[in-house]
Amino acid sequence: MSNGRPVTAFFVVVWCTVPAVVLLMLSFSAGWRFPLVLPASFTAGHWEDFFTGNSSDLQASCLVSLFIAAFVGGLATILGFGCSRWIASHRRKNLLLFIAYFPFVLSPVIFAVCLKYFFLRAGLAGNLAGVIFAQLIIAFPYSTIFLVSFWNNTIRNYVAVASTLGSGPAYINRHILLPAAKSFLLTCFFQCFMISWFEYGLTSVIGYGKVQTLTIKVFQFIGEANIYYAALSSCLLILPPVLLLWFNKKFVLQAAR
Repeated sequence: MSNGRPVTAFFVVVWCTVPAVVLLMLSFSAGWRFPLVLPASFTAGHWEDFFTGNSSDLQASCLVSLFIAAFVGGLATILGFGCSRWIASHRRKNLLLFIAYFPFVLSPVIFAVCLKYFFLRAGLAGNLAGVIFAQLIIAFPYSTIFLVSFWNNTIRNYVAVASTLGSGPAYINRHILLPAAKSFLLTCFFQCFMISWFEYGLTSVIGYGKVQTLTIKVFQFIGEANIYYAALSSCLLILPPVLLLWFNKKFVLQAAR
C-alpha cells in the first residue's frame, strides 16, 4: 500500500494544479483556436492592460471585491464573536444554532430573489451598501456557527477565575479571550473573506450588475466569449484565497501547535 502513495499524491497534485495552470496559460495566450493543442502565441498584453488600468475596469473590480470581502469578513467575525458567546451560554442554544443555518438552506440566487423586495424598499438594491449587507446575511451566521465551538468549559473557567480575582470585562477580553481566540478569529476571517470573495448569486441579484465585483466580471467575460480576460480574472480570483491559505498554514496553524 505504501508504494502506491507517491503515485496517488502525484495524481492529486496534478488534478488540483492543472486547472490553475491552464487558466494561467490562457491569460498569457493569444489566438488559441481549435484544433491547436497549445496557443499559437503568447503575450503579456492582458496582464499589462490590467496593471495599467486599461482592461475593461478589471482593476477597479478587483479593488471593489477586496474591499467588500475584507469588510464583510472583518465585520462578520466581530459580530459572530459576540453573538456566539451569547448563544453558547443560552438555554436554547441548539434552537438558535438551528435558526442560524436557515440562510444556507436555499441557493444564494433563490435567497437573493426572496430578499430583493425588501432591499428595493430599503433603497439598498443596486449599490455597494446593499451588496455588503446581503453578503453579511450569509457570512454573519457562518461566523457565529464557527465560533460557538470556542466557548467551551475551559474558556468559561478561565473567565470565571479571572472574574473571581477581580478582573473587569475589558481586562478579560483583552488579556484572556482575544489571545486565546486569535487562531479562531483569523480562521473565521479567512473563511468569511472567501465566502464574500467568491459570492456571485447575491451580488448579481441585489447589485443589479451595477456593483462590478471580480466574480461578476468573470461571468461577463465568459458571456462575451472573451476567454483570455476571463482566464485573467479567474487567476486574480484564485490568488487571494491561495495567499490566505498559505498564511493560515504558515502562521496560524503553527502558532496553534
